[in-house]
Amino acid sequence: MKGSQREPSRPAQPGTFPKCEPERSDPQLARLCVDFPVSVVLPAGGTGERTGLHTPKQFCLFMGRPLISYTIQAFERVSWIQNIVVVVAKENIDLMMDIVQRFQHTKVRAVPGGSTRHRSIYNGVLALGEEEEKPTPNVVIIHDAVRPFVEEEFLLRIAVTAKEHGKCTKWRTRAECTLQAAGAIRPLVSTVIATTSEGYLAHSLDRAKHRASEMPQGFTYDIICQAYQMCSESDFEFGTECLHLALQYCGTNAKLIEGPPTLWKVTYKRDLAAAESIIKETLSKSACIITGGLTLAASLAASLQKVVGSLDMELDIIPDLKGDNARYLSKKYNFIQISVEPFSPCEVEAIVVALESKNQALLHPVAVIWVYLSTAESSISRRGAETPTLMDLALAAKLHNIFLYGIQIHHSKDSERWERSVLRLAEITSALIQERSPALVGQLLQA
Repeated sequence: MKGSQREPSRPAQPGTFPKCEPERSDPQLARLCVDFPVSVVLPAGGTGERTGLHTPKQFCLFMGRPLISYTIQAFERVSWIQNIVVVVAKENIDLMMDIVQRFQHTKVRAVPGGSTRHRSIYNGVLALGEEEEKPTPNVVIIHDAVRPFVEEEFLLRIAVTAKEHGKCTKWRTRAECTLQAAGAIRPLVSTVIATTSEGYLAHSLDRAKHRASEMPQGFTYDIICQAYQMCSESDFEFGTECLHLALQYCGTNAKLIEGPPTLWKVTYKRDLAAAESIIKETLSKSACIITGGLTLAASLAASLQKVVGSLDMELDIIPDLKGDNARYLSKKYNFIQISVEPFSPCEVEAIVVALESKNQALLHPVAVIWVYLSTAESSISRRGAETPTLMDLALAAKLHNIFLYGIQIHHSKDSERWERSVLRLAEITSALIQERSPALVGQLLQA
């Protein structure tokens, strides 16, 4: 079951494996490259009992999207990953394919899982070997569907290490050491103890000598296949650790790499709220101000830019979204249109139409804030007349996952009063962008 075809407005799927990317923040990463096929298996057949919800956690929604879609996106945006196999319970295949089509995930194939985690992963690995349009991968990355914040740089380490830097046990010759593996680890937060059958303390482990095994884990395709072909029914039924199978049945001593804190797993209901908070915070880091080329609007934009710096947000100021500036439509998730009276809904309507054509709000809601800059006291009294127009635009935009808000600010010649108004505008703008509240869509607030 294949994913839908990519829309023309979205980036094209790479047809070849890219060469090394020379510019990386870490000098060691700059020497790493992926010039071999890499695929991903995402086991997503869990029932989510620990969340206490009726819906399995991988299908729980936040910000309008299921958790599994965020995890898929983390891998799809990595150009050197050729395809992703998502393994789900048979009864959820149609649901998974609906997600693939709705959010236009194009590297994804959904396959039915087994009765246990290892059986499901094996089904995914076998599916990679059955791909007709793509070569069998050299490296397979296995990752939990409910760990949505894996970073490309760490995936690079896992993929390259699995391909080139594994270790062999002493009973294998160097010539035989072509089958490799690598896995993520994290320091233990709490001390691990063993208990007796009566519930008493038996002994504890030294945290300094032990680590928590995490995901992702990477394997050459041959080794993960061989491990599953050789493992026992007991392994299939009760096992959970893929690296242990590689060690036990293939003699591959996996290279362990300490991963970042972002590898955490959504396990409980409160974790869904934490994941949503992280996504919102990430989306709210920057915005684009459009001034229309007007002097007064540009002055307000410059003042706003200085104030929001203290609110941990970067603002780019441009006169319009034409020509080279149109690139912001694909880069930003927050736009601020400053209109100087007389107000024209055409200005903000053009932004909404342009965002719709770019399909920018497909994966994340886009916040558009229409700032009404009035120059006369009488303008404030006309605020009610502007509200229906704003509401009509906002309701239509919301259907496309674009959240439109309005803020009115009165220009004052009193410098202290003006500074207070700009600060208030910055605070409201920051809050609207951070929260992305559907309830405030179409509202006209006063700065």
